[in-house]
Amino acid sequence: MSGISIRKTGRAGRITLARPKALNALSYAMCLEIDAALKDWADDPEVALLVIDAEGDKAFCAGGDIAEMYETGQNGDYGYGRRFWRDEYRMNARLFEFPKPVVSLMQGYTMGGGVGVGCHGSHRVVGESSQMAMPECGIGLVPDVGGSLILARAPGRLGEYLGTTGARMGPADAILAGFADHFVPEAAWPALTVRLEETGDPSAVDEAATAPPEGRLAALAPAIDRHFAGETLGDILRSLRAEPGAFAEETLTTLARQCPLSMGCTVEMIHRLRGPAAEIRRALEQEYRFTFRAMEKGDFLEGIRAAIIDKDKSPRWSHERDALPQLAVTQMLMPLGEDRLTFGEEDRA
Repeated sequence: MSGISIRKTGRAGRITLARPKALNALSYAMCLEIDAALKDWADDPEVALLVIDAEGDKAFCAGGDIAEMYETGQNGDYGYGRRFWRDEYRMNARLFEFPKPVVSLMQGYTMGGGVGVGCHGSHRVVGESSQMAMPECGIGLVPDVGGSLILARAPGRLGEYLGTTGARMGPADAILAGFADHFVPEAAWPALTVRLEETGDPSAVDEAATAPPEGRLAALAPAIDRHFAGETLGDILRSLRAEPGAFAEETLTTLARQCPLSMGCTVEMIHRLRGPAAEIRRALEQEYRFTFRAMEKGDFLEGIRAAIIDKDKSPRWSHERDALPQLAVTQMLMPLGEDRLTFGEEDRA
């Protein structure tokens, strides 16, 4: 079926991703079902809070199910992908704006589309196995599903670093960067879920939280802030090359694998969002400018071919890393006019 279980248990609205063999990859149908549940439960007096979790121990959600998007795009049909992204982003906004507490329990991989489901709630829980990332630049996309907003709000220049490199975050790093709020040992999750269902009181999460194991980003923050403070991707690359060392060499190696156009647009998007005006709808609307064009004018299809279809890991990107014109970035992020992402008043429910 759809790979998702949606029900009410006690005081809680329950959403469980149920495709463990596919690492709970998010399909279009799953997006629509989540969106419908959010509409139904926003004003339901029986639902005091939401609990979102997933089956299996490997992943909360490792991303979006992009097989059909690739197949249709290869055949020149860009409409399916655009509808998928449009409706997914509307669901992300509804979840971000949901008027009741939302508790998400994110084990294993939480990446891409999984961030859009698990990282917009009020009580975002990670455990020992949690590994978070926004790896879109590796396949010709940009951090989306509202992830660009989280990156823009991250301390210092962590947003630019995490967005362009796709670096994975353990539990402490996810909390530091603003992708999660609490560390709760995974053995305690079943009892915590039962208590949330019985009481409808999210304070149970705060009471169960403990200190996470030490992460790696805090120690890297000074170097990240120093090298990723430039206005453009080119500025970042030049800074890394000017200061040889383990961090710079490792980071340059990672960036060499990523899509130049995606990285350039990621840096620009984060810069545009950073500051007091940042909000979820603005972030999603800007992300949609890129994804709307990603198949026709960007590198998405080539990125998927190299990573998923042929698996040769040798994408032929449309631009050289050191010769990315800023005009190309501007063109991918230009307003879409009548095709822009919209949020009707009904989406404020």
